[in-house]
Amino acid sequence: MNLLDYLPGIPDFPKPGILFRDISPLLANPSAFREAIFQLDILAEQFDYTHILGIESRGFIFGSALAHHAHKGLALARKPNKLPLATHHQAYGLEYGTDSLELQQSSLERGARILIIDDVLATGGTIVAADQLLKNAGFFVCGALTLLEIASLHGAELLNKQGIVNRTVLIA
Repeated sequence: MNLLDYLPGIPDFPKPGILFRDISPLLANPSAFREAIFQLDILAEQFDYTHILGIESRGFIFGSALAHHAHKGLALARKPNKLPLATHHQAYGLEYGTDSLELQQSSLERGARILIIDDVLATGGTIVAADQLLKNAGFFVCGALTLLEIASLHGAELLNKQGIVNRTVLIA
């Protein structure tokens, strides 16, 4: 099964020059979604982790499915002002603007070993921000997983420069 067949590109979304990869067809197809989680799990076995951090919002989908499949805990990296209790905060730049991530301070136990999950690796800024968020909060980051890497945006190079081990299922 070629999972790229289930990830069509939508040009100029959300801004001109951006090719958005739509995960909706993959999620709507039970076989494709199951295969994506299976392939992520194979890559995850390379890491010694206790918890997954899913990045809002599409990383929540793959992170929660993989956490359930692998019997691991799940924490969520949210956009600002979405969490009710005290948070750790990290700002970062995107290929089309700026944003920030927050982690509820009570989400993870000390000593947690975290595997970051997101759907697409583009420029790498979001994963770098999640890595910094976790490290600044005192957690150990094992690495990162993505379903798809957009190679022309060189996000893997940024992660490598930052010392973040990344594994991805597909490269486009």
